[in-house]
Amino acid sequence: MPTMTLAKALNAGLRKAMEEDPKVLMMGEDVGKLGGVFRVTDGLQKDFGEDRVIDTPLAESGILGTAIGLAMRGYRPICEIQFDGFVYPAYDQIVSQLAKMHYRSQGKIRLPVVVRIPFGGGIGAVEHHSESPEAYFAHTAGLKVVACSNPADGYTMIQQAIRSDDPIIFFEPKRRYWEKAEVAEAPDDDWYPLHRSRTVAAGTDCTVVAYGPMVKTALEAAAAAHGERSLEVIDLRTLSPLDLDPVYESVSRTHRLVVVHEAPGNLGLGSEIAARVTERCFYDLEAPVLRVAGYDTPYPPARLEEEYLPDLDRVLDAVDRSFAF
Repeated sequence: MPTMTLAKALNAGLRKAMEEDPKVLMMGEDVGKLGGVFRVTDGLQKDFGEDRVIDTPLAESGILGTAIGLAMRGYRPICEIQFDGFVYPAYDQIVSQLAKMHYRSQGKIRLPVVVRIPFGGGIGAVEHHSESPEAYFAHTAGLKVVACSNPADGYTMIQQAIRSDDPIIFFEPKRRYWEKAEVAEAPDDDWYPLHRSRTVAAGTDCTVVAYGPMVKTALEAAAAAHGERSLEVIDLRTLSPLDLDPVYESVSRTHRLVVVHEAPGNLGLGSEIAARVTERCFYDLEAPVLRVAGYDTPYPPARLEEEYLPDLDRVLDAVDRSFAF
């Protein structure tokens, strides 16, 4: 089992997908010669050529529009949006075309496009480089949305997304790119299903649900609470479709739920999860579902981001408030 950073695991997954299928190609700003600003695509243009790893102009709408045309001609394009806040020029293409083409064609056309988006804060970046836009895409019918949280998942999930015939928005937690973990070289049949959430820490007192960069924060909170309270941590992994069966099962035992994400709380994923869990588990809950999220403001300057981002103290405070009911 080799130890890899998340960035290297994604690179290995992309490489394997390109080796296995000549119709897989990659496009984005600086993905080729530079290897991406986070080096996730490092070395791929050298090995696969400029026809398959394409450096594009600074035009996200053009990147997505070109990818849609390529997908209609039988290719499997992977588009990299350099930073989360740069995706908005491509939003019209994604929502009006990519998400709707299969439905519009009565199922005759599939668009197997993967849109990779580094998201979230924690790297001390400037404006438009630390946003969490996942709710926009999870709300859009016709798209599937996933978020990896660790190297092992990054390696398998990117390959599963590329193999899918559906358009997938693939969120990568940029603050976790350099964190290392073992990546198992398991047979494809043994890979965990792409659109399934997973319990990553067992517990009995309170359920904590997170995804992407906040999974590590939730695990840190569980470790800090150990001995006083036992927290069960669930990594959602898939944001659309939501796989909440493990959450329902957990809440039926713990009777409490805290949902954690970096994005602002107003109309975020936490609201939808709270509503569904309340509908399904109303009589099991001993406290309201609580949310720990970013504040309802534009993302702050880098020197203030640690005050904005949820941390283990805010998670543990929410757990304490849950037990106060």
